[in-house]
Amino acid sequence: MLFADADAFFYYPAQKKVERNIEEVLSVYKQIHSVPEPTLLREQHYQYLKKGLRTLSDAYECLDASRPWLCYWILHSLELLEEPIPAAVASDVCQFLAHCQSPTGGFAGGPRQHAHLAPTYAAVNALCIIGTEEAYGIIDRERLLDFLRSVKQPDGSFVMHVGGEVDVRSAYCAASVASLTNILTPKLFEDTPGWILRCQNWEGGLGGVPGLEAHGGYTFCGTAAMVILGKEHMLDLKGLLRWTVSRQMRYEGGFQGRCNKLVDGCYSFWQAGLLSPFISTT
Repeated sequence: MLFADADAFFYYPAQKKVERNIEEVLSVYKQIHSVPEPTLLREQHYQYLKKGLRTLSDAYECLDASRPWLCYWILHSLELLEEPIPAAVASDVCQFLAHCQSPTGGFAGGPRQHAHLAPTYAAVNALCIIGTEEAYGIIDRERLLDFLRSVKQPDGSFVMHVGGEVDVRSAYCAASVASLTNILTPKLFEDTPGWILRCQNWEGGLGGVPGLEAHGGYTFCGTAAMVILGKEHMLDLKGLLRWTVSRQMRYEGGFQGRCNKLVDGCYSFWQAGLLSPFISTT
């Protein structure tokens, strides 16, 4: 790649400029501070997350159609920190997510919005993290199954919502919620593994749909869906592992999402999350 284009691909001088900038910042930092091993600030994270379950600033208005995601991100972070979720807060989250559930099945990004696979994934996972009888009782499993059937396509793929776009995220969201709610059937996911397999390209990673370049987020979603469906052996796992480790940049230590891209913090989740035991043993 000899030049930068509108899709923000970088050329070699741009990468070297980033490395020089990082080196300068690190050099100044090391002169002022000692450099201990990175430490997770658990208490600060906990206080920040706990506050977010009650109030958010007006800067979050742009995420009005993603409110179940805010619940999921916060609850999942608390779960990873092994911090308790107050019973009253958990109950309030349950009642809010109940208002996000569509009468026709699935969950929307907010009350009285259209059902969509992404907030359905977030809402179901959030309720499962809470794990109370009240939380499980919110999920209308019969209508959820109807919703999943309504977004299933003849080729095995799923659209994100009725009349919406197709990509491998939707297959993962559908497989995840179906597995968590015990409505996963062979008929529901007929031809889905084959469609996901066609998303893996010559690079080793997976694109959003068959024929696109490999991308970290889509690769995670497609691989996770195949694991849930018990079909990960269909993938070229060695090629997948090679592509994944090749996305870690030598100098920064972080991961790029695609070949010829700069590092991005989110890909430390998507890419490193692929380095699970079933891949590392191939």
